Amino acid sequence: MRRKASHDHDGSAAQITLRVDDAKPSERPVEPWRPSAAPAERVPEDEPLGLEAFRALDNGVQALVAQATGGLSPAALSLAFIDWGIHLAAAPGKRAELILKAARKAARLAGYLASTSLDPHAPPVIEPLPLDNRFRHPRWNDQPYALWRQAFLLNQQWWHNVTHEVPGVSPHHEDVVSFVVRQALDLLSPSNIPLGNPEVVDRTRETGGGNFLRGGLNWLEDATRIATGAPPVGAEAFQPGRDVAVTPGKVVFRNRLIELIQYAPSTPTVAAEPVLIVPAWIMKYYILDLSPENSLIRHLISQGCTVFCVSWRNPRAEDRDLTLEDYRRLGIMAALDAIGAIVPDRKIHAAGYCLGGTLLAIAAAAMARAGDERLASLTLLAAQTDFTEPGELALFVDHSQTQFLESVMWNRGYLSADQMAGAFQLLRSNDLVWSRMVREYLMGERAPMSDLMAWNTDATRMPFRMHSEYLRRLYLNNDFASGRYVVDGRPAALQNIRIPLFVVGTERDHVAPWRSVYKIHALTDADVTFVLTSGGHNAGIVSEPGHPGRRYRLALTREADPRLGPEEWAAAAEEKEGSWWDAWGRWLSENSAAEGVAPPALGAPSRGYPPLCDAPGSYVLER
Repeated sequence: MRRKASHDHDGSAAQITLRVDDAKPSERPVEPWRPSAAPAERVPEDEPLGLEAFRALDNGVQALVAQATGGLSPAALSLAFIDWGIHLAAAPGKRAELILKAARKAARLAGYLASTSLDPHAPPVIEPLPLDNRFRHPRWNDQPYALWRQAFLLNQQWWHNVTHEVPGVSPHHEDVVSFVVRQALDLLSPSNIPLGNPEVVDRTRETGGGNFLRGGLNWLEDATRIATGAPPVGAEAFQPGRDVAVTPGKVVFRNRLIELIQYAPSTPTVAAEPVLIVPAWIMKYYILDLSPENSLIRHLISQGCTVFCVSWRNPRAEDRDLTLEDYRRLGIMAALDAIGAIVPDRKIHAAGYCLGGTLLAIAAAAMARAGDERLASLTLLAAQTDFTEPGELALFVDHSQTQFLESVMWNRGYLSADQMAGAFQLLRSNDLVWSRMVREYLMGERAPMSDLMAWNTDATRMPFRMHSEYLRRLYLNNDFASGRYVVDGRPAALQNIRIPLFVVGTERDHVAPWRSVYKIHALTDADVTFVLTSGGHNAGIVSEPGHPGRRYRLALTREADPRLGPEEWAAAAEEKEGSWWDAWGRWLSENSAAEGVAPPALGAPSRGYPPLCDAPGSYVLER
């Protein structure tokens, strides 16, 4: 049966004629089912330009709005609060529960007040959360500060109940509302009020108010540096190539996206298999080569490894159309080609940190599918491969917020470093915002700058198209873990990886939560050595031997072993004192050839890879 439709000028169906073909049913082709679509219109030749103008208008308006909202989507926030408010209004049981809890907390506070009238140091009725350091000073146990602290903590706990477990609210909207309310409460914390903070009161008494004068000068200096684009106070003491990133080496390859650094050996023999390190392009590579005493790269070299490291270029507006595939092809694959020429006929231990680890996993999966056997092992440092539970960063990643960010990037050609830094600081506002402001502006003290703190201020930009693809394909659609991520026309599936994996998660990671990183156990059939180390996303990775208080858990899950849940794994894995760096070094040695070899030369001029300049190269210095 054939359908023949005629249309009037506005595209609506005016007449439908049905007739039966002469062909037998078995001879007629069977067309696959397709969703119904509106009748096609004749598109004028200039229509694409018109559509582009409409999109440009939308993007321009949203980019202007972003200047007033700090890059946060008003629509995303409004939807979250509307969802929460409607469901709370429709939940009389939840409201009754909140009223009851408010009455109980008021009674507890009144009981505490009565107890302090007899004993000023009566036991508190509520304690701060384990990572809340605002009220650690002993003076917070004195009155009236102790009473203000108790009132604030009880109020904070009640608002947690208000924003959680409201029937019918989507989990994402619940997290957004809770986050916004928490920011408002943190702003009103007694620790941020000069007369409500006993440490500030004592310092004002001691200095006769001089702390406020020094704090004002600190604020003025910071504001001036921000306005002029200068680095924070003290960061100038940690210059790449002079104070940090000083491990000797040569840039042996350069393209429009990366410089590849090969480091000079420090041992008479080295492991046969070199190590390639792929850091995230959201950061400068030298977090892994800070001061000599806490440089992971220098540590590997001292263990007899030949180390190569990718240094990403800081993209500009003209790089707006760089894609995620460009980062894989011009970054990882180009680096592997160069290493293969410099150290021929050797397999490579590849290690990726954060986003670099995610991209490296994609590249390894694509290589496995194509039969490319150049990799000896794969190490992922705080890198996610499944994004269904990406942690608090998901607060800033939904369809509305992503569209908003795309408009900002469309306008500039990139996502600026200050916008990314602001989002990360909000996730830990107590430590990174309010505590710093109290110390520097109310107490009048400057915290000494460290190499890690200075590196953290040396951020990079993200090109428009690549970052948009990253957010949509990985965060929103989870294409990689779902087997939908395609490279060279074929799915890049983690299940195709058969080389040994060494995967590191950190206990207090708010960027790549360790339970999310742990999901790789369910996505691959390879042997997985998983490490859970103390610290956060950065300090947990920069965990040099000898650092006090470091500990980690480690366990191997073989291909044939049953997969445990993260809590089961953590309970079963033995906790060890010290740095996971040593454990990784032993693992690399176990997965390398038994015999060492002579160190390779730096670069290979005869094969087209001559040394270009000394490490750390030029890209790391770009602003």
